[in-house]
Amino acid sequence: MNENNLIQNYLVKLVKNNPPALNLNDDVFFDQKNKNVISVDTYVEKTHFPNFKKPNLIIKKIIRCSISDLICKGVTPKFYFISGSGNKKSFNNKNLKKIINSLKSEQKKFSIKLSGGDTVFSKINSFTVVSLGFSNKIVKRNNAKINDDIYVTGDLGDSYLGLRYLQKKKFKKNIYQKYFINKFYLPMINLNFAKYLTKIANTSIDISDGLLIDLNKMINAQKLSSEIYYDKIPISNKLKIFLRKNSLKKSKFILNGDDYQILFTANKSKRDKIDKISRITKTKISRIGKILSKKKFKFRLLNADKVLNFTKIPGYEHLFT
Repeated sequence: MNENNLIQNYLVKLVKNNPPALNLNDDVFFDQKNKNVISVDTYVEKTHFPNFKKPNLIIKKIIRCSISDLICKGVTPKFYFISGSGNKKSFNNKNLKKIINSLKSEQKKFSIKLSGGDTVFSKINSFTVVSLGFSNKIVKRNNAKINDDIYVTGDLGDSYLGLRYLQKKKFKKNIYQKYFINKFYLPMINLNFAKYLTKIANTSIDISDGLLIDLNKMINAQKLSSEIYYDKIPISNKLKIFLRKNSLKKSKFILNGDDYQILFTANKSKRDKIDKISRITKTKISRIGKILSKKKFKFRLLNADKVLNFTKIPGYEHLFT
């Protein structure tokens, strides 16, 4: 059973009379009347981060991943709550000082305030973060239109390569390790761009589980399909060099998630406006595909008019069995 099966077969029945829950099929809870936008995420050692050797960086990562859920909806986060489970080793004085300093740093960087939480003893380290913002409008999932352009912010693949390095994966040329590992721990979250998202996007999601998996989630309740242009998927110059020196294809890295970039669709008439917003906010925004009417496929990845096929869609799948 995966996460979607769990939600659709069991949990969605519990929100029939609760419209702000958005049928449990979006990144947030959205109470339009009271302008409340809330996200909840849990991060577990050995699932979301390999170990707890760098608590200062792990805390920064989970805060950024949490507020990313609001930002990809066009909402500015204001408050957060954090609960942590750990033990004497993970929550010793040295680590606690690092955790507090990281929280202070992220609060200053993103103008957010700690507002509560909880702690509990556990052999396995885990954290749950609730992020809260206020808005009377968000960019929801499943609102794409036929012939919409598909866009993504930033670069893809750096974070996943950083994770592979942390997992002790060896390559022929192990270059830029520190850069890629930092990209895993410190995803680039652009608050300035979020302010414009509701003015341009029809639908949106952040890329946590993988480009193709999250693209499907973004329009999973619509009778639509999509196509992505492989050569348009943006990667950093350092990843280009790494791939060239190791004779590897970028498909090994760009589809696996942990990027926390914003994937969204917009009408073709918004192209000039999106280019202008890109310049104003200093945000790299790439047009990588388009939305199509429902065909025999949910999506297709095209490389020079050739369809790239996969036995299994790359990315992270939330499995319970």
